[in-house]
Amino acid sequence: MRRLLIDTGPLVAWFDADDGHHEAVKRFLADCAGELLSTWPVLTETCHLLPETLVPGFMQWVARGGLTIADVPASAAQALADRMGKYADLPMDLADASLIWLAENLGVLDVLTLDRRDFGIYRTERGRSLRNALDATPAARSSRRR
Repeated sequence: MRRLLIDTGPLVAWFDADDGHHEAVKRFLADCAGELLSTWPVLTETCHLLPETLVPGFMQWVARGGLTIADVPASAAQALADRMGKYADLPMDLADASLIWLAENLGVLDVLTLDRRDFGIYRTERGRSLRNALDATPAARSSRRR
């Protein structure tokens, strides 16, 4: 089964039909088989960015198993701080740091994100880059050529 990290942007876009990326994310997720993985910092950021009226539905989807929330233990705080310090010029926020930490600890390098710039720069501790699943779709490749 494919495992895919999911960032805040696609979650907001999927649940908010007024978001400019809604249709692209909706199409991608309709064809996506596998497990979506994220962290509490990503969910917190998503709830903050979604219109308030959409937050309960989003959280109900999470509660029904829409994605797997991976635990980032308190013992990871230093590793998160180190990553945020390393990428302070972008800057890297806690949600992104938690996804990079998750990638390192689970070995999952595929991520669904709208943040192409930052996730194109981030590297794991071992220097590995993450692959943006949205960029792997034929529609994404053709839209970048225009």
